[in-house]
Amino acid sequence: MRKDIDTAYAKVSIGQHWLDDERSLEAMCAGADIKAGDHVLEIGPGHGTLTKKLIDRGAFVTAVEIDLDLTYELKGKFSGDNFRLYVGSILQFDFNTLPKGYKVVANIPYYLTSNLLRLLCESTNPFSFASLLVQKEVAERVAAKPGDMSLLSVSVQFYCNTGVGPVVPAKLFSPPPKVDSQILLLEYTGPKFVDVDRKQFFQLVRAGFSERRKKLINSLSGGFNISKKDAKLLLETAGIDPHRRAQELSLIDWHNLYKVVQNSKAPPAQIYT
Repeated sequence: MRKDIDTAYAKVSIGQHWLDDERSLEAMCAGADIKAGDHVLEIGPGHGTLTKKLIDRGAFVTAVEIDLDLTYELKGKFSGDNFRLYVGSILQFDFNTLPKGYKVVANIPYYLTSNLLRLLCESTNPFSFASLLVQKEVAERVAAKPGDMSLLSVSVQFYCNTGVGPVVPAKLFSPPPKVDSQILLLEYTGPKFVDVDRKQFFQLVRAGFSERRKKLINSLSGGFNISKKDAKLLLETAGIDPHRRAQELSLIDWHNLYKVVQNSKAPPAQIYT
């Protein structure tokens, strides 16, 4: 299909930006070390350019496509035991239908990225490795180090080792999006800390990031509805300077603070509302 026809058929409202750049597609496959016999989940296969690369490497591909117009084309291009097509939203997909240790390789619609990352990380049947083409800014946020952390980076790094691959310029897409993309690399490790109530742990993290520009003593005081004196005591007991900001903390810092909160005189139920 010619690029001008591709552009005409692309539904930008659901994040369709076609990529047929050989080097970028190969880099996505290499990012997850795709080899013969791997089971791969591809989200939003579009016209199947990435799908073909995956199958050529000997992978078994489960493709999830929401656009009915594209499913007919995909069924015509790919058949056999190495390709399975699920028609519908990835948000309704049953991950338990995939074999253990599956990989994820996909060009992710920008609007879906945060929800999808959470869905993948919290699945009861998690992936092993993922190579995801996302907005460059999002890739950098997810893989950030202490000093530039965010709620998103803490949420993903709680479950995964993260890294970034090559940048894919906007001009390589059809139609081109407004910003560049980058390959985000994830290795699922499971929860970094097994001694936490995950709901309460992330309530704590959200409270810390609730006032991103404020110092932790202020954001925790406001987020937990406790006095600054109590917030200062919690932070200092955890070995954290109350004047630091949330983006400066590492996962270990958050874990230390969580343990202090759990052991504080104020019952957790009073703090976690």
